[in-house]
Amino acid sequence: MERNYSYPLDPSWSTAEIVTVMKMLRTVEDAYEVGVSADQVLTDYRQFKQVVPTKAGEKQLGRQFAKLSGYQLYDVIQAAKKSSSKKVKLEVNKK
Repeated sequence: MERNYSYPLDPSWSTAEIVTVMKMLRTVEDAYEVGVSADQVLTDYRQFKQVVPTKAGEKQLGRQFAKLSGYQLYDVIQAAKKSSSKKVKLEVNKK
């Protein structure tokens, strides 16, 4: 899938923080496009929460990303937490 959008990033974040958030968002994309290891999702999510520690901040970023990409951050995290298999692969909900 061609990605014709930019990531919702906070200009106050350091370069390392931007890289961490972008890695999480790429993992979300991969979960929809090709599938990704549940462990990878949870590892990236733990690092992401160091940059975006509040639920409100996470929800806001997730909404912005979903609006741009159609991919749901929350759904990927939940699928990884509940996964009985090692891989997470989601389908995009066309609304």
